[in-house]
Amino acid sequence: MNNEELKNKISIFLSSAEFSEEGSQYLNVTVTPEHLFSLAEFLRNDEDLSFDYLFCLTGVDWITHFLVIYHLESVKYKHTIVLKAKITDRENPAVKTVSFIWKTAEFHEREVYDLFGIKFPEHPDLRRLLLDEDWVGYPLRKDYTDKANIVEL
Repeated sequence: MNNEELKNKISIFLSSAEFSEEGSQYLNVTVTPEHLFSLAEFLRNDEDLSFDYLFCLTGVDWITHFLVIYHLESVKYKHTIVLKAKITDRENPAVKTVSFIWKTAEFHEREVYDLFGIKFPEHPDLRRLLLDEDWVGYPLRKDYTDKANIVEL
């Protein structure tokens, strides 16, 4: 399936999805956190799409909002997309876990939680992955300050 066909198929399922291909060979699909899980299930389970491989999941802080970015591929059909959840709530950023859809999301989501403070409700084991449990703050946020001077910028 080419990007236009993917876009059409996704638009039928979720008309509020936003699309972009700027600067990328992959179709970029941006949704709200409320729509992310249902779209992820659709992408995984629809026979024509079969996005069965989550090969990257990361977070980005854009000061005004967070993005959780999912790179998905269909092993069967060899097509790839980038799915993005745009989170505007900086005080309590959250998007439902996709670890029940793609098992590989489990550690990726823990890393995003650890470094950005984005929560993944219903995650089976959401706790810090890289930093100590008593670490204060989330070091990849733009507004993070290192009060203990452990990290020099």
